[in-house]
Amino acid sequence: MLNPKTIAVDFDGTIVENRYPKIGKPILFALETLLHLQNDGHLLILWTYRSGKELNEAVAFCMQKGINFYAVNKSYPEEIYDATQSRKIQADIFIDDRNIGGLRGWGEIYHELSSSPEKANYTYKKKKEKSSTRVLRYLKSKL
Repeated sequence: MLNPKTIAVDFDGTIVENRYPKIGKPILFALETLLHLQNDGHLLILWTYRSGKELNEAVAFCMQKGINFYAVNKSYPEEIYDATQSRKIQADIFIDDRNIGGLRGWGEIYHELSSSPEKANYTYKKKKEKSSTRVLRYLKSKL
């Protein structure tokens, strides 16, 4: 694994169809993709609105499918919830059906997050071009 990531994944509407408080049908390729990401060495965090009995059911559902989460609704397993602190978790990537533009297909998600460097284009940031260089390039294109 070249660059393992911590990936926070929502449950309802992302791993399964949104049928809260029930568990919906698995979304096409969601479980397979999560298994591949897990096998590739990425740390998966279940990051969901669910709590109590409904949360336990979601975790058990995923475990039955072979998905073992590094943490559930927290940044790391040992973290203790403290109501005085932010509940925002630390992750490199968040996969959620409520992203702008909705949930991309799981095949596309896996393709982008796979361990091969040519597919993991999100890890390489382009060097920011100076605005003066952009302006000169624009002006040259108009001549």
